[in-house]
Amino acid sequence: MQPKDLSLHHIIKAPQGITEKCPVLIMFHGYGSNEDDLFSFASELPEELFIISARAPHDLMPYGHAWYAIHFDAVDGKWSDNEQAIASRDLIATFIDEVIENYPVKKDHVTLLGFSQGTILSYAVALTYPKKVKNVVALSGYVNEDILGSTDNNYEHLAFYCSHGSVDQVIPVAWARRTPDFMKRLNINYVYEEFPVGHGVAPQNFYSFKKWLEERL
Repeated sequence: MQPKDLSLHHIIKAPQGITEKCPVLIMFHGYGSNEDDLFSFASELPEELFIISARAPHDLMPYGHAWYAIHFDAVDGKWSDNEQAIASRDLIATFIDEVIENYPVKKDHVTLLGFSQGTILSYAVALTYPKKVKNVVALSGYVNEDILGSTDNNYEHLAFYCSHGSVDQVIPVAWARRTPDFMKRLNINYVYEEFPVGHGVAPQNFYSFKKWLEERL
């Protein structure tokens, strides 16, 4: 099966001998990366998943892509362009609809898997458009409340797996540690774990979220 021409460039891995609609997992890479990055996980994830890895819409020089700009020279450190982030949030929401319309996937079994900036967007999409999502694997990111729509929603069906490196040098672990309180406030089902690594996914982190995913298929 070849990737379709949708609003986000993407690559796919469909289950072998697919005969019916499958649960779908959509991947969102971090700042400066591309769709190939997280796709390296695909061969190790449950075979029944229809896996899609999307490329962020903003090109960076000399290479790589971003979901929104980060102004590293801002007075208060790394400043996120929240307007671009909100535009990417809504673009992803549209992309989910396109995926459901164009691929043999279940509309009520959509999992988002993000890393870093891709995680920040995955949180924003799931919390703003909860009816479009079932599960979120949120790696090395945090909840940016400035890019959320209304959180006056029903989140009972949602489940989040959240993890972070305890010595992350890019996104401080202190930002991620706010996640449990945020989830409790909204009555959301979540798991939060830390691993003794920097800004990356340790093998034990991978196996932990893989097991969490398998329990939800």
